[in-house]
Amino acid sequence: MEKRTGFIGGGNMAEAIIKGLLAGGVPAAELAVSEPSEPRRKQLAERYGVQVLSDNVALCRMSDTVILAVKPQVASQVLSHLEATPDKLFISIMAGVKSAAIEGMLGAGARVVRVMPNTPALVLEGASAIARGYNATEDDLVLARRIFDLVGTTCVVEEKLLDAVTGVSGSGPAYVLTFIEALSDAGVKHGLTRDIATALAAQTVFGTAKLLLESHEHPAVLKSNVASPGGTTIAAMHSLDRDGFRAATINAVDVCVARSKELGEK
Repeated sequence: MEKRTGFIGGGNMAEAIIKGLLAGGVPAAELAVSEPSEPRRKQLAERYGVQVLSDNVALCRMSDTVILAVKPQVASQVLSHLEATPDKLFISIMAGVKSAAIEGMLGAGARVVRVMPNTPALVLEGASAIARGYNATEDDLVLARRIFDLVGTTCVVEEKLLDAVTGVSGSGPAYVLTFIEALSDAGVKHGLTRDIATALAAQTVFGTAKLLLESHEHPAVLKSNVASPGGTTIAAMHSLDRDGFRAATINAVDVCVARSKELGEK
């Protein structure tokens, strides 16, 4: 990447992407951030050596690719002042804000790609889904994937499926963290220290996910490898099923998807 990439918004997700780009060999001189908070600007400049501004319009003018990393609630307030030119690509990580709405705010002809990343991008282990707007090209899609592959893994979906992505991977870290916390609580209940219980629970989730991804097996196959006949695991699985563990998980995703669609209509 030889062109300047600018970030409007310097929050955690923007920082994760900056970290990934730098790790991938992009020079700090090719990155710039517009951020209203002066302490945050100073922090980003000192930590990463990137150029920082407080002016979104100036940031947009000087950037070839603009990553929209602000809260969806302020989208219209921020985007209404920006100028979209045919040579400029806008990549939005704003949850729920449709590309058509972004194109409307930026002006007809704006090239927009939407991305739904998640917080593990902060440790370069994110899961990001990418969808192309009406005017975006195949090359725009390739560029977006190159950026987000540096902070984890990517997949391309139709935009109408981004609400489902929000329910599974966008909000998914919160479900997983709740499970780890509950597993740790159970360990403490049975005598483990909190540090040991949390370390065991977190590593179990991390290792199991890695085993699943690298083996390419169906989760049920790997689960059956753990659950021996008449053993402890199958007894525990029976308890989870009786208490509605699967249904509670699916219901949570249903509610999250519905909320994502609701926010997208506003």
